[in-house]
Parts: sequence; structure tokens; C-alpha cells
Amino acid sequence: MKKKLVSVMLTTAMSAALLAGCGQQAAQEVAETATDAAETVAETATDAAETVADTAADATEAVAEDIDYGSGEVKVWVADNVVDFTNEQIAAFQAEHPEMSGYTFTVEAVGEGDAAGNMITDVEAGADIYAFAQDQIARLVTAGALEVVEDSNAEAIKAQNDAGAVGAATVGGTLYAYPLTSDNGYFLYYDKSVVTDPSTLEGIVADCEAAGKNFYFEINSGWYQTAFFFGTGAELTYDTDDAGNFTKCNSTYASDAGVVALKEIAELASSKAFQNGSAISNATNVGAIVDGTWDAQAAKDLFGDNYACAKLPTFEGADGKTYQMSGFGGFKLLGVKPQEDEGKLAVCDALAAYLSSEEVQLARYNAVGWGPSNLNAQQSDAVKADEALSALADQLQYTIPQGQYPGDYWSLATSLGDSIIAGEITAASSDDDFMKALTDFQATCESYAQ
Repeated sequence: MKKKLVSVMLTTAMSAALLAGCGQQAAQEVAETATDAAETVAETATDAAETVADTAADATEAVAEDIDYGSGEVKVWVADNVVDFTNEQIAAFQAEHPEMSGYTFTVEAVGEGDAAGNMITDVEAGADIYAFAQDQIARLVTAGALEVVEDSNAEAIKAQNDAGAVGAATVGGTLYAYPLTSDNGYFLYYDKSVVTDPSTLEGIVADCEAAGKNFYFEINSGWYQTAFFFGTGAELTYDTDDAGNFTKCNSTYASDAGVVALKEIAELASSKAFQNGSAISNATNVGAIVDGTWDAQAAKDLFGDNYACAKLPTFEGADGKTYQMSGFGGFKLLGVKPQEDEGKLAVCDALAAYLSSEEVQLARYNAVGWGPSNLNAQQSDAVKADEALSALADQLQYTIPQGQYPGDYWSLATSLGDSIIAGEITAASSDDDFMKALTDFQATCESYAQ
């Protein structure tokens, strides 16, 4: 069903150059062009905002005349820690849109990790609008649980949000969701009284060993493992069709680059400082840990005045070359369920656009610390001053936006890491042993797309 609400919910607009890429060359290009890009954004953002302001009133009147919104109930699922915040924002939305007063809005606490499973189990009984983790989008599309974003709203999303978030909301070239955050990645938290130089993995491990402290890295996770594999240039992605089905696995893990990565994981695991894990709340005697922004406050509480953050380090591979650790970038998205009633669909679209707008993303950051995907919000003084988000921003220069992966991939990656933790593969294993493990791993990954 065609959605008619287009630009009603656009409260700001901007033009910005989108920088994407990974690896050391991309990082150098970002550094060389950052000043010019910032000036371009500053010069064009005001003009773009004024253009939207000039047309917003007319657009609102036109849409209001065209659509009979009707009445009903809209169910919204968000994480528990933003339920109150979302209720406050919905109240502001209702005040701005009396033409939609026939609707009541119910906000329920369903986390991003659970929302997709619940929706897929029973789409009809699921929420009308729901937040979910980006790695679930393929399953949701296949289950018919996501409405395609209307063309004009899609254009605004692409212009106003960073490229990684837009890519995460896209399946088969079609935009299916509204980006909420660009903060689901990992980087280094460390005790600066222990780690003197966080730029190299060898230095971090040596400092932790010397101080009798632990270095935490979750090597049996398919999410964290990619820091090594993508860092050496190994590839593992999946192609999907318009329905979200996996059509092809693109993997070069069974390669020299893959062997260097797996050897480095085994080398790290051989250190007396190594501990497998990524949750600082479960860690003890910590010198450093690879974790995400969600644990920033716990890290601050643990390290106190010695709290520090940095991008992931480089490491020297078994081939003598230096590699920058890479990995996944992840995002929170907001989806709208397909609706039979055109008026209700328009209301859902309007609310989703509002909850993912620049102002609300920035307010959400101020309330609960979620890092915005909106380009203007990312340039706010508060966001730029956040140490954890700044470290993540540095790291995201080297990462690959996480696409869609089969559920079985994550279990398989856990098994690969467990084989190292259990000592089945060690730093002393032969190249043939490493290659065999990776060949088996890659063949299984490829079987998931057949």
C-alpha cells in the first residue's frame, strides 16, 4: 500500500559529504579532507534547513487535507531504558499533530535483541513500530514484518544519516527502516595507569602482563573475531535478494590473510593476561577490555580517574606486516509493520520519522547516551565531547558496516573461537592446521547460502 506522508516530519535538513571506507588508506583520506568536509556541512546546513522551514507548513496542510487518519491504537516496542523517554517524545509528537488525535499510543519494553524474534513469531500480534538490531533486518523482511520506507522519506533518511546506518537499513537496494543510532561497535577501554600506549596489541598485552592485570577480548564471538580477520584483509559477507534470502557467501577466510588473523587470535589467547569476554561488568582485575559504548558508565566507574578509551590497536602478524584491527559497525533501527489501514500507516510513518529525527536522536543521546546516526546530531558539542563515542568514531574508520548474516554463522564462529580456548588450535599449530580449520569454516559458511 502506498504511503502518502512524505515530508511532514522533516524538522531539519542538511547536505553533507558522506565518507565511507576502511583500512589505513581510507583513514588518511578522512584526515586530509575532514576540515573541508566540516566547512561544507557548516555552509550548506543552514540553507538546507531554511528550505525545509519555508515549505514545511504548506506540506503539512496538503497532507492533512489528503489523508483521513481515522482512529485506533499504535503499539510501540523499545528497549526498557528508553520507555519513559519514548513516552515523552510521543506526547510531544501528539501535541504537534492534533490531526492524529484519534490514535492512542502504547509503549512496551521489548529490547532490540528480542523484538525481531517476537515479530517473526507472530507479525499480526507484534508492534506497529519497533526498534531492532540491524543484523535482524533480513529475517524481518523475509517474514513480511517491515514496510518499505516511502520514497520521499527514504531520500531524507539517506541525506541526513551516516552511510553505515543507511546501509544497515537497506536490503536488496530497498530501504526498510529508520536509523536510530550509529554506536554499536567496539573499541578499547583501558586503565591509563596500566597501559602506557594503547596503539599496539603487543604493547597492551605486555603492559597488562607486567602489571598482573587482565586483557579481555571475546575471541569466541563472530562479532568480535572480525576485528582480526577484516584487519588482515580477509572477507566474509553475504548477498541477499529483495526478500532477504541469502543468495551467496563471499568469503576469503581460507587464505593467507585468514591464517595470519587466526594465528594472531591464538597468540593473544596464549598470553597470561588474556581473558575471554567483552562485558566489563563481568570482568575482574582489568587492565584493558574491548567493549562497546553501552558499557561506558561501567568502565568509568571501574577505572575512575584512570579511565581512557581508544580505537582498536594495530598488531604485527606472523608474516611481519602490521595490521590495523577492524571489525563490524552496528546500528539500532526503527521499523514499521505493514498496515491494512492507510490512515494508520501514515500515522506510524509520521511517528517513526519523528522518533528518528535529528532533535530526538540528540535528546535520546542526552537522556541515555545512545550515539546518533544523524549527521547534524553527530556534530553537536555534547556528542563530540563523549570519550567513548569519539573512540568509536575513530574505530569506525576501519570497520565494515555489518550486513546480514545467517543465524548459524554466529554459532559456527563461537565454535572456531572455542577451539582456541580449548587448546585444540594453539599459537604453535602448523600453518596446515590453521588452514584446515579455516577451510572447514569457510565451506560451512558457504553452505548457508545454498
